[in-house]
Amino acid sequence: MRSAPRILPASTSRDARMLLFTRAARGFADGVVSVLLASYLGRLGFTPLQIGAVVTATLLGSAFLTLGIGLLGHRFRRRAVLLGAAGLMVATGLGFAGVTSFWPLLVVAFVGTVNPSSGDVTLFLPTEQAVLAEASDARDRTGLFAWYNLTGTFAGAAGALAAGFPAAFARRSGIDIASAERAGFLVYSALGIVAAFAYARLSPAVEHDTSAPARPLQRSRGIVLKLSALFSLDSFGGGFVVQSLLVLWLYRRFALSVEVAGAIFFAAGLLAAFSQFVAARLAARIGHVRTMVFTHLPANVFLLIAGLMPTAPLAVFCLLLRMSLSSMDVPARQAYVMAMVPREERAAASSVTNVPRSLAAALSPLLSGVLLDKTSFGWPLLCAGILKAAYDLLLFAQFAHLRPAEEPARG
Repeated sequence: MRSAPRILPASTSRDARMLLFTRAARGFADGVVSVLLASYLGRLGFTPLQIGAVVTATLLGSAFLTLGIGLLGHRFRRRAVLLGAAGLMVATGLGFAGVTSFWPLLVVAFVGTVNPSSGDVTLFLPTEQAVLAEASDARDRTGLFAWYNLTGTFAGAAGALAAGFPAAFARRSGIDIASAERAGFLVYSALGIVAAFAYARLSPAVEHDTSAPARPLQRSRGIVLKLSALFSLDSFGGGFVVQSLLVLWLYRRFALSVEVAGAIFFAAGLLAAFSQFVAARLAARIGHVRTMVFTHLPANVFLLIAGLMPTAPLAVFCLLLRMSLSSMDVPARQAYVMAMVPREERAAASSVTNVPRSLAAALSPLLSGVLLDKTSFGWPLLCAGILKAAYDLLLFAQFAHLRPAEEPARG
């Protein structure tokens, strides 16, 4: 009974399975608040510009925290870092539930862990990815990262669907909808407690030598900085269409309610989750970089088309097509970064490739909020599609020829 389930890579450790569980718990929490965030803030009286500012603050704060964890986390035990992050998650949910004024809430958004997107951009990432990279054989690494992202995406989809329940319950019971939606942030805190209990059960094998002098990115600095720059371009584009702002766009453009938006993102999350299976197999056949580009570029074309659609069914159909492809690059990207750097530099590499992504993504939601404040047309989607497509082409041009040691050579 102690062996890994057959559906997981054969070399998956117990610690890796524990991180799959915590990723699912955090994913459900992120799915709930990413859909509720714009609606809840709007019911508090915030303008689209103010909502965009709060989203920007969440991403900026996550970026600085993630950078600190990646570059300084080697000085601390990994379980302590993860437990501290879970504690901050609990405090963040309580802060959003209890604070209703713009400026104090902006501070809570900056120092907290709320994730307004459908992906993981939080301070948990560097430590979890470093542990996962060591929790299976090299040949199983992409498959394990695929499961890591699948569990988070699937749970996020379920959370997005659950985000519609508070408003539906409030209308049936006659209570204030904002008060009902506030409960979603209490659920977020509760799941932070669940994650903390799971992190406390990680084995001593996840730890590293905190006394050894660490020189982050001494050997892999060049490739990590190049990848970081490209990932930042992708994230700057993605920041225009984080899930919270897509909910706002669907409401302003087509008057779709939070319940309907939640159902849409539930379906989108299912498509994104199951596509992760294909990503691992595809990377084994054609390589990591080709998997990233050949799936991501068509997804961005669908995003462009969605912004031009005149009706809600057509726009939603294009968004679903986009989501069926857009997450397939994630496990390939994560495994590629971990494979291209030495073991002792993986946490720093994860941080340095993810932090600029968070910083870049933090700038565009404010711009998206300005656009949505002026017009309901799909300008945020068009900006995102063009920028993300440019990233795909540049990534292929610069990295298609660089392969990890375990990746088979192409004839």
